[in-house]
Amino acid sequence: MSDSTFPKASLPSHRGMRLAGLIAVVVIVAIVIIGIATRIVEAKRLKAWTDQQTVPTVNVAAPEKSEAGAPLELPGRIEAYTQAPIYARVGGYLKSWKVDIGAPVKAGQLMAEIETPDLDQQLLQAKADLASAQANAALAGTTAKRWQAMLGSDSVAKQEVDEKTGDFTAKQALAHAAQANVDRIEAMKGYTRIVAPFDGVVTARNTDIGALINPGSSSGQALFVVSDVRKLRVYVQVPQSYVPSIPAGTAATLTVPEYPGRTFTARVEASAQAVNAGSGSTLIQLSVDNADDKLMPGSFANVRLHQAVSEASLRVPASALIFNASGLRLATVDADDRVSFKTVTIRRDYGKSVEIGSGLSADDRVIDSPPDGLADGDRVQIAVPPAAAKSHAKA
Repeated sequence: MSDSTFPKASLPSHRGMRLAGLIAVVVIVAIVIIGIATRIVEAKRLKAWTDQQTVPTVNVAAPEKSEAGAPLELPGRIEAYTQAPIYARVGGYLKSWKVDIGAPVKAGQLMAEIETPDLDQQLLQAKADLASAQANAALAGTTAKRWQAMLGSDSVAKQEVDEKTGDFTAKQALAHAAQANVDRIEAMKGYTRIVAPFDGVVTARNTDIGALINPGSSSGQALFVVSDVRKLRVYVQVPQSYVPSIPAGTAATLTVPEYPGRTFTARVEASAQAVNAGSGSTLIQLSVDNADDKLMPGSFANVRLHQAVSEASLRVPASALIFNASGLRLATVDADDRVSFKTVTIRRDYGKSVEIGSGLSADDRVIDSPPDGLADGDRVQIAVPPAAAKSHAKA
């Protein structure tokens, strides 16, 4: 049987097998190329991500202009607007007193009387000396007139007439001196009446009936103290750095322990314009109206001063400050997103924020809580605020 009697098998031709092999190779090469390309892209992404992670992300804060200065609270001392300790001008014994502590008095009102037996005797003696001097002057005057009359008839010498006239002039001077002495003692006698120098309140009485009174302020304490309490002065020691922001006219509020929850309005009147070397503070004087007599001289007050604000005052978070061997600085971000350190000074410390005195401008971007290791010129990226990040995600 020959081979021609059987049908030929449908075996794939050599061309078909070659085409299939070629397609397979192309597919494999494509897969390899795609894999390599994917790896290259992922490597680039990984490198970019790695490079991005090496750039610190920072939060920035824009300096804020101080619209109102933080109130400055300091202890103060309240004093009477006018206060006069009253001492005796003459010695003696207290005869009576008319007013006690807390009593209101008017200017010229009698407060006490002093008995002065020694002064009374001096006045009697002075009056007797005055009478004697006046009698001697009158006799000398009569004698001088007579001698002047005799001079016209040449009965006496001109020298003798001049002597009599001079004697009369001397006696007149003695009479005037005696009169002045009487007037002086009578004026001193007027000081036996202790009167109020102005309208006010008696805030101290340090004497009693029968007490020995010594004249002058060096020999004892004042008999009375009269204070004008319709308006009061408040004295506060203000630290030197705060004095320029508290000019005359600055408003303040007072609180006192006896009236919790109540405030009183005061105003700065004057400054001592000098710094106490011991405390480094300046004495500031305020005035407060006390028409209702609620405040008392000599008492303690808590003074809340409302500071004036400078137009150039800028405030930044206290957490932005960097203090190291280079001094006090702030880290800022420039237009190229690079770090730039600025040396600054602090004008005031408000706790969570500080007021910068110099070294910062309003358009600076300050890094809040700067990370360690930052140096001048380092590139940083600015963190996106949460609100901006949400809006970006929605978009």
